[in-house]
Amino acid sequence: MKQINRAKILKKLKKELDEDRYLHTMGVMYTAASLAMRYGEDPERAMLAGALHDCAKCIPNDKKIRMCEEYGVEISEVEKRSPYLLHSKLGAVLAKERYDVTDQGVLDAITWHTTGRPDMTLLEKIIYLADYIEPGRYKAQNLPVIRSTAFLDLDLALYLTLRDTLQYLQTSRSDVDDMTRLAFEYYDRVIRER
Repeated sequence: MKQINRAKILKKLKKELDEDRYLHTMGVMYTAASLAMRYGEDPERAMLAGALHDCAKCIPNDKKIRMCEEYGVEISEVEKRSPYLLHSKLGAVLAKERYDVTDQGVLDAITWHTTGRPDMTLLEKIIYLADYIEPGRYKAQNLPVIRSTAFLDLDLALYLTLRDTLQYLQTSRSDVDDMTRLAFEYYDRVIRER
């Protein structure tokens, strides 16, 4: 992996993110490093993906749409109705264009950290879960169980997180991205087939 100056990235992020988002980002970055050390992923890659996972989050939704169109990022019907979801795809583009990230695995982990996807790579799983369980999070229903499970069984933690996310989205009558449903179905099969 190309050497990247994390301090420089964090300094730039601190200017671009609001205070709460920056604190969340730091939590995700360190949680990702912890999970990486636990499961044998490169902690530097995990910290880089964790640092940049929300780099497009504070961009206004109308600007997210315009930027995605400019960069040729495909926008689904769900994303048109809920443009805040675009921060993950746009974040991967910005990580490459503005932060000089060339590691495709890091870019993919940023892309899929919101919806998940079937058959995620180890780094994708780590960033998806780190975003959900970082220390600043407190609202998720089964958070204590998922936090402890994440350090024991990554796929089970993914299953539990995806299940709870779908239940939350359905009860709040929010749009559900098809990829989240596909990811849940995939990890549901993985757990059942053990």
